[in-house]
Amino acid sequence: MDTIRINNLSKRFKIYHEKIETLKERILMKKSFFEYFWALNNITLNIRKGDILGVIGPNGSGKTTLLKLIARILKPTEGTIKTYGKVSALLELGAGFHPDLTGRENIFLNGAILKIPRKDILKKFDAIVGFSELEKFIDTPLRNYSSGMQMRLGFSIAVNTDPNILLVDEVLAVGDEHFQRKCLSKIEGFRQEKKTIIFVSHDLGTISDICDMTLCLDKGSIVKIGNSKEVIEEYISSIKPLN
Repeated sequence: MDTIRINNLSKRFKIYHEKIETLKERILMKKSFFEYFWALNNITLNIRKGDILGVIGPNGSGKTTLLKLIARILKPTEGTIKTYGKVSALLELGAGFHPDLTGRENIFLNGAILKIPRKDILKKFDAIVGFSELEKFIDTPLRNYSSGMQMRLGFSIAVNTDPNILLVDEVLAVGDEHFQRKCLSKIEGFRQEKKTIIFVSHDLGTISDICDMTLCLDKGSIVKIGNSKEVIEEYISSIKPLN
């Protein structure tokens, strides 16, 4: 049973060559002042229930764009995405948070962004705070949190809202070893519960350890998808050494 179906998916952005100061300038701007950039190009992919899919590739290959499209943060330029079940995403560090609000307030803010009813967040609040191990700081403004503390809070919200599909983009790299192990243990628990996880990382060792399948992207296109060890070996062999 598929939980994500992606068909002929493409995403295009505009890259502007000159700084735009006003709305009038944007409206009157000629095409010659910008160019199109295809971040993803004609991606077709089906992901089954219980799959843990790693996504690798060089910077700018379209990994984060793919997750944002699945999470409905971005809209496709072409093609379709269908998801079956609740999606929870931990993308850029601090996304969905406000620095002037406390950790407590940000839990409810992030829950609202994820379209989780406030009553459900109230029920899960203690579990979220407990998993994050931030009880002492939960009423402190987020601007005083370290990047690792923000990651703890974001991951805790993402995994304690009972998702069917979890999207994780690199952010575990900022956590300390203890919390990284805790997160990976939670991901393993999700595997046992047959939840679907898409995990983007430059840490090829972690991808190899936890992901059954790996997708390699380059310049917005699929290079290879298959057994994680095989895809990673091929990716490493394709990287040109620096002179």
